[in-house]
Amino acid sequence: MKVTEAKFVQDFIDLADEGYRMGWHERNGGNLSYRMKDHEVESVRSRFRFYGEWHPIGTSVPGLAGEFFLVTGTGQYFRNIRKDPESAIGIIEIDETGENYKIRWGFIENGFPTSELPTHLMNHEVKKRVSGGKHRIIYHAHTTNVIALSFVLPLKDEIFTRELWEMATECPVVFPEGVGVVDWMVPGGRAIGVETSKLMEQYNAVIWAMHGIFCSGETFDLTFGLMHTIEKAAEILVKVMSMSHHKTQTITPQNFRDLAEGFHITLDERFLFEKPDKSIPGTKE
Repeated sequence: MKVTEAKFVQDFIDLADEGYRMGWHERNGGNLSYRMKDHEVESVRSRFRFYGEWHPIGTSVPGLAGEFFLVTGTGQYFRNIRKDPESAIGIIEIDETGENYKIRWGFIENGFPTSELPTHLMNHEVKKRVSGGKHRIIYHAHTTNVIALSFVLPLKDEIFTRELWEMATECPVVFPEGVGVVDWMVPGGRAIGVETSKLMEQYNAVIWAMHGIFCSGETFDLTFGLMHTIEKAAEILVKVMSMSHHKTQTITPQNFRDLAEGFHITLDERFLFEKPDKSIPGTKE
């Protein structure tokens, strides 16, 4: 079987293509990675190349030693992934120290994994541990409305979470743990990966101010659905803010508590603070 015929590869391509069609991946923006299952590795192992160099990851992820990942390539356009997957994506293997990787398939035109590989792998290491191995996908997209909000809302987990939750009743059901926020940092290196992975200890979605979102999930559908829900909530909030600095009515803290009871979910009380009025943080009359 060709690597591109494998179901996990087709699912990977489908997510990337859908994200592009949503307008989240201008030029070479965004990246995606998937921690492969053992049987998936074996199903395509005959297509691997067993030569080439080990390359430093730029960080240490010993919890991922020996794992294989399907990842998007640096400088690659999401719009081209379906048309030319062997150039735009590739499979890498992590060595026994968790500090180096080797390309096993793909990136055929002298390509390499995404420049944000350190952040991806540090997030994978955290989510593998805290989810008991269930989470396998890290998805980063340049979601327009979330980025816009990072210019006007205070960059605090509590405020972003609460404002997004208030935009649609399903939001606290889809991401009951809330969202984390990282202030502006230079992307692509270890430092921003460290800050993001700290937040991934408790959240499945982390916003990078003026940049986009990182989402983690068990399946491609759940991960894309989380990204889509957050961005749609952000779009609603942008529209509300364009009409008024105050909400005439909204979902109250007690409403959220009632929702949590009805849906058997747990909502952190630090997100259910009482507001002095219905004004939107970061706005002025």
